[in-house]
Amino acid sequence: MKAFIVDSYGKKVDGRIGPMPVPEIRPNEVLVQVHAAGVNLLDSKIRNGEFKLILPYHLPLILGHDVAGVVVKVGPQVRQFKLGDEVYARPDDFRIGAFAELIAIKEDSLAMKPKSLTMEEAASIPLVGLTVWQALIELANLKKGQKVFIQAGSGGVGTFAIQLAKHMGAIVATTTSTANIDLVKSLGADIVIDYKKDDFEKILQDYDVVLNSQDGKTLEKSLQILKPGGKLISISGPPDVDFAKKIGAPWFVQFIMRLLSFGVRRKAMRRHIDYSFLFMRAHGRQLREITTLIDAGAIRPVVDKIFPFEATGEAMAYVEKGRAKGKVVVKIL
Repeated sequence: MKAFIVDSYGKKVDGRIGPMPVPEIRPNEVLVQVHAAGVNLLDSKIRNGEFKLILPYHLPLILGHDVAGVVVKVGPQVRQFKLGDEVYARPDDFRIGAFAELIAIKEDSLAMKPKSLTMEEAASIPLVGLTVWQALIELANLKKGQKVFIQAGSGGVGTFAIQLAKHMGAIVATTTSTANIDLVKSLGADIVIDYKKDDFEKILQDYDVVLNSQDGKTLEKSLQILKPGGKLISISGPPDVDFAKKIGAPWFVQFIMRLLSFGVRRKAMRRHIDYSFLFMRAHGRQLREITTLIDAGAIRPVVDKIFPFEATGEAMAYVEKGRAKGKVVVKIL
């Protein structure tokens, strides 16, 4: 099969389209013919080697964390899916590889594709959808009437998070550039701050939840707008000890993460704020709940650009610039 392959780690590494063996499926997995794959900044970070400590992949590596396609083979233990099913998923860590013609995916990580979406639209959903679900529903336990600040509202995570938070009945504030104000308002944002003109920490106060996706400076500013008992959930770091324990990291990695997160954890404790780092995980049941919301019209995908398979490297470079409105997708088939 053809795949987009990374042969070594590094920021200046260019991937290549080349042949790779067809994945062998395990008893609890299905083989999916990939029609489209979402592109995420996570792909670039893995290629750059930023996650080697916690995700030590063997090279050569096929990247890609979002997939939509058709089931072409099922393992003997699979019960929920059959040949011909249109599905989508965020593959498990160490089983990624959506930038390819075929991918093996665990049954428990898979869901039927929303009927209302094209393959390209469906491929834009899993990683950001599950990230937001696990942040706002699992960790934050977001309630109707609560105030949530979602950074970078026009990005992939932001566009999904605004919609889910509004569906939950929350009051939503976000940041974006002047050009994207109308977009985030159309998604349901109640308070929109133009980050080029105003400082959010001078405008917002007494918030219940912050979903942080930006740098360390923004993370510290976010502490200022939360009320005591509030929750600061970061998907951009720094990772904390709880995360290290969840992934079964060795003691020295746990120690490193303890050091990396010490500053923000200490400041959060002084303000009686709960800090947690989220590295989302594959989850088919949650994805099925997201499918229900999409087919009901509560959430719609926001896709900026669709690249051909041969331009996967260009798609990754475009995402790295940080200016995409919503998601970027590669069309495989």
